[in-house]
Amino acid sequence: MSIEVNNESGVAVDESELVALSRFIFERLYIHPQAELSILLVDEPAMEKLHIELMDEPGSTDVLSVPMDELTPGTPDKPTPQGMLGDIAICPQVAEVQARNAGHSTQDEMLLLTTHGILHLLGYDHAEPEEKEEMFGLQRELLTAFTGKEAPSETIQ
Repeated sequence: MSIEVNNESGVAVDESELVALSRFIFERLYIHPQAELSILLVDEPAMEKLHIELMDEPGSTDVLSVPMDELTPGTPDKPTPQGMLGDIAICPQVAEVQARNAGHSTQDEMLLLTTHGILHLLGYDHAEPEEKEEMFGLQRELLTAFTGKEAPSETIQ
C-alpha cells in the first residue's frame, strides 16, 4: 500500500505513526493492499485556502478529505478493489488547540483526525445522528485497537 505524508505545516509530527495507523485501518477495513492514500499536513493559512476552495467555507479547519475512487470498506472475502483512496489535509496547529481543549495530547488528536479523514474517504459521514453514531463508534473502535488505550474524545463536531 502506498501511503505518503507530506508535511508542509512547519510543525514536527510523528509521520511514521500516522502511516502505521493508516496501514492498520486499511487492514481492519479490508482495503486493497495496493490502495493509495496521501496525507498532507498544512499550516492554518493553507488550510483556510483549501477550506474555501473545497467547501466554500471561510476559516481554517482541522481535517479535510478528498476522495478519489470512491472506495468503500471491504470484507474478508471481498477486499476493496485497487485504487486511489484519496487525500487528507490536516492542520497540526488546529489539532493542537483542539487537543488542549479536549484534554489529550496533540499526537492523539492527530491520530483521531487521520482516522476521521480516512473514514470520510471511505464514505462515512456524520451529518445525521445515525451516521454520526456509526462513524464515531468505528473511529473509537479503530483508535482504541491501534493505541491499546481508550480513544480520545471526539473533537469533530
